[in-house]
Amino acid sequence: MAKHAVLSSGTHLWRSLACAKSELRLDLTLACGQSFRWRETAEGHWTGVMRGRVWTLTQTDDTLWYHVYDERKCGTRKRTGDSSEQKLKEFVKEEEDGEEEEQLRDYFQLNVKLETLYTEWGAADPHFKKIANIFTGVRLLRQEPTECLFSFICTSNNHISRITGMVERLCQALGAPLDQLDRTTYYDFPSLSALADGSVETRLRDLGFGYRAQFLQQSAKKILDSYGTQWLEGLRNVPYLEAHDALRTLPGVGTKVADCVCLMSLDKAEAVPVDTHVWQIAKRDYQFASSGRQKSITDKLHRDIGHFFRNLWGPYAGWTQSVLFCADLKKFQQLKETQSVEQPRNQEERVEEESDAAKSESKERSKPKKSNLCSEKTTTYVKKRRM
Repeated sequence: MAKHAVLSSGTHLWRSLACAKSELRLDLTLACGQSFRWRETAEGHWTGVMRGRVWTLTQTDDTLWYHVYDERKCGTRKRTGDSSEQKLKEFVKEEEDGEEEEQLRDYFQLNVKLETLYTEWGAADPHFKKIANIFTGVRLLRQEPTECLFSFICTSNNHISRITGMVERLCQALGAPLDQLDRTTYYDFPSLSALADGSVETRLRDLGFGYRAQFLQQSAKKILDSYGTQWLEGLRNVPYLEAHDALRTLPGVGTKVADCVCLMSLDKAEAVPVDTHVWQIAKRDYQFASSGRQKSITDKLHRDIGHFFRNLWGPYAGWTQSVLFCADLKKFQQLKETQSVEQPRNQEERVEEESDAAKSESKERSKPKKSNLCSEKTTTYVKKRRM
């Protein structure tokens, strides 16, 4: 049985590209609620499905390592012989390796220089600057629009761990199997036609999707019947508000879901999804005051908070929001606590070092100076001998 790849088994099964952790941290980016297809299969190793393939990713300080499983060979990359057939296979493999790297660069949007953006956001926002010292490398994914849309329809009144299980069941029920690793089978995300089938709602209700089952089936059917299979991807080429309003025509897609899809799959970096986390951040950390005393997030409140943060952070406001959202998740609070403990400890160590240095200097000053009498006597004696 094929196993999940680990870097310690040898780098010959892996490919790599230069990428500092300040530009990408897998542990934060893949677990902060952008995608629900990744899980940690070994320490620091993340396995998931992307672009219809199963990948395992890991990283060292300045390198991003990736292994793509071949469903026909269960991940092996054997090299045999030197025949013309083998040379052809190696040529094809090199072409595939180039495609895989491009897919990875596109998925993580590595063309965007995150360190530069962090510097700009920190200069404009003192609160972000404090957060940025702990939560470096939180990067926006560029997901396939179909997967992103239907995953986020599942997020209504939900939390990350439950959404992850729900998306996994959706793929198991309607997606094509890809690979089996350590007795875990990985599935591709369902196609629009599979989601639009008339039996889908009943099947998904039986799997615990509740009212979301209806929205998933109806949205897929509406896209196929009214817009066509290329419609979602085509929204990448229209302005943000136009794409946002178009998504709102689908069943189960409200303002927040539309903004999530715009930001995480349709290249709308200015989209700022607003949920209760972000609303609390706006009030608690930025003293945002709404015009009324809303107890829930209305469309107007959503727009107002979005405009507030766009004015503060600029054209990549959605990226900035993702860092603060990540920092507000309970699962990452230990990072803040560790940092808050280390900072006073470092300050205490510096004070102690300065105190020790001052004491040492004081002792040196208090020591009696050695007399030069002995040297003077020796000099006189030497002179007498010479005479």
